[in-house]
Amino acid sequence: MKNILIIGCGLLGSSLLRRIHKKKIAKKIFIYEKSRSNISKIKKLKLPGIIIKDLNQAVKNSDLIILCTPMSEYKNLILKMNKSLSNKHILTDIGSSKIESSKIIRNFLKKDVIWTQGHPIAGSEVSGPENGKQDIFENKWCVLIKEKNTKKKHLNLLSKFWKKMGSKIVVMTAEKHDKVFSMTSHLPHLIAYNLVKSAQDFEKIQNYDLIKYSAGGLRDFSRIAASNEIMWRDIFFNNKKNISRAIDLFIKNLNSFKKDINSQNNRSIIKKLIQTKKVRSKIIRLKQDINKPDFGRN
Repeated sequence: MKNILIIGCGLLGSSLLRRIHKKKIAKKIFIYEKSRSNISKIKKLKLPGIIIKDLNQAVKNSDLIILCTPMSEYKNLILKMNKSLSNKHILTDIGSSKIESSKIIRNFLKKDVIWTQGHPIAGSEVSGPENGKQDIFENKWCVLIKEKNTKKKHLNLLSKFWKKMGSKIVVMTAEKHDKVFSMTSHLPHLIAYNLVKSAQDFEKIQNYDLIKYSAGGLRDFSRIAASNEIMWRDIFFNNKKNISRAIDLFIKNLNSFKKDINSQNNRSIIKKLIQTKKVRSKIIRLKQDINKPDFGRN
């Protein structure tokens, strides 16, 4: 690929920028960023890439276009880019839910242009270009979405691209993607936000200075709950049906735990605790984590 355009240069956009530059994947890397604060940081950090103001000119001069913005910005960006897009372009994104963005793409993108959706399973509770890392995608999954109009050529090119980013590739439908990540990512984040809010509410109700006594569990959840609020609002809204089903299942199991605790049902609760402990061992065995993660404490 000669030229790559990154639209949105926050945590993941700037991480892509760093990696593309390090691996010398493109001759030119264009950056389109609306945030004046982020532009200032990019300049101060002296990150590689050419900051551009004219989005359509950058689109015309690019081969690969990667959207790294909140999903709520997709529609407006598509409408802006449409006049400069052609079937020579490869479009992709890094969004965390896919069914709703598929609808936006179908309804607003020029019919002769193919958008192959992507989702690198990487990120952090921090945001902004100052926190980007060139190795953030290393050994992480990247999901590529296969739809009826997906071109095999584009899928292969994007697979090669993400492998150069350090990622492992898996191909899914948008439907499967949103079901899987409603449980493995979206619900855990929602639980983290709710748990921290519950701790805040408890602190007010009891008039205790609670937070300063945070044990490891609350600390780890608070790290997740510090994630970007705009990004997570978009994810929750865009995958609302699957997340609602995941919440229902979570409430069902939570009520089952509550029943065991109140009735002191030793056999039932021990069985649950042993079953769930096995998942941690499986995650480590599959190299999705290490035995002693620091959870961002260092």
